[in-house]
Amino acid sequence: MRSYGTGSAATDRDAENGWEVARPFGGTSLDGVGMAGFRDVSAIGLDMQVLPQPAVIVVIGLGDAPLTVEDSAGHQPLRSFVAALSPGATRIRGEHVECIELRLSPRAAYALLGVSPCELDGSVTGLDELWGRTERRLREQLTDATTWQERLILMGGFLTERAGRAPAMAPEVAAAWDSIVAHRGRIGIGDLAASCGWSRKRLWSKFRAQIGLTPKRAAMLVRFDHAARALSAGENAADVALACGYTDQPHLHRDVLAFAGCTPAALAGRATSAG
Repeated sequence: MRSYGTGSAATDRDAENGWEVARPFGGTSLDGVGMAGFRDVSAIGLDMQVLPQPAVIVVIGLGDAPLTVEDSAGHQPLRSFVAALSPGATRIRGEHVECIELRLSPRAAYALLGVSPCELDGSVTGLDELWGRTERRLREQLTDATTWQERLILMGGFLTERAGRAPAMAPEVAAAWDSIVAHRGRIGIGDLAASCGWSRKRLWSKFRAQIGLTPKRAAMLVRFDHAARALSAGENAADVALACGYTDQPHLHRDVLAFAGCTPAALAGRATSAG
């Protein structure tokens, strides 16, 4: 791991959407970690449908107003939470939202969360359930900080300290995940197992324990993520199916329905209406 750097923040105000967004200059210096601060400067409120993506998302709310997370478990008022790699249909609502969001690769999540992503069980979990009093102290410190620069420096230092005593993911599992990402989800499990010298059964067991998904499900998720981005950019569903390695358009339709809970056309329509 490298040092965290200066911690300076670049702040943009999206006047059209009413959000202030702050990011560290040059990104973070921890591998597999993305970080940004968000403030609802226009008080328009948050109502967002969350799509599964190949990253673990951590949201730390600033202040006393909780976010409402709606998923298969019902409605949960949470000040901070962790969303697993594939949390299913999830909606997040809130008023006067101010928060820091972390986007963690599976390798970073395994190191920084303190639990295996497998224990998240494909759901949205309160961060206090994982970090206990540490979550409350961190949230209070971030809330008390007066600028985004201070907050991002504080958050970066906290993560760097945790990284210094973090467990390491098995190199074979990390290599298998990297291969899935590099191939955009278009790689056979037998090929993955052969590349790391393991049996399919051993790869399945170790990969699921440390990533939180089976290798096959992880490959499907990575492929879906590329397809969802292309659909949201306005590309034709038939072209997306071909480019992303689906056998045909109905195959794409089934995967989008399974991951996003809607059709490819509806997924593209969400992006259009949000823009």
